[in-house]
Amino acid sequence: MKNLKITRNITILFSLVLLLSFNAVHKFYVSVTNVVYSEKNSSFQITSRIFIDDLEEVLEERYGIEAKLATEDESKIANDYIEKYMRAKFTIELNGDVAKYTFLGKKYDNDVVICFMEVPDVNLSDFKTITVQNEVLTDLFEEQQNVVHLKWRGKKKSFVLIKENNKGMLNL
Repeated sequence: MKNLKITRNITILFSLVLLLSFNAVHKFYVSVTNVVYSEKNSSFQITSRIFIDDLEEVLEERYGIEAKLATEDESKIANDYIEKYMRAKFTIELNGDVAKYTFLGKKYDNDVVICFMEVPDVNLSDFKTITVQNEVLTDLFEEQQNVVHLKWRGKKKSFVLIKENNKGMLNL
């Protein structure tokens, strides 16, 4: 129990430092993803915050496109490739089965792109486990850390996922 509190406090502190530093030039590689169950919509609503320059670099490296995100010259196919990359690197499993999600789009906040996704038509009473696998940017940056916050029915669980440990699982 003590280790859990220490881990939670470290995660909260790390997330706070991360969020406060989104306006500065970063020297670390991290993303923050929130997965929140909406009782009203019976869906998991997902937001993923990724540094623009890191995402541009992986899109160019992986797909050969110069995205020029958040500029007037942004590539017309940037959204398609961001969605393609997210589908390859981010998955949610409910009871061990991969859940289909809708990529709703993106917006920019200073030097961060926020991707919006949703797993629709989820009845939590049907599920015993949820697993999140987040490999975003781990194929490009060895130091990449992906912080995942899961919220449902007033409960919250956080994971720090890395290349060697890219899955977090919860029993509902």
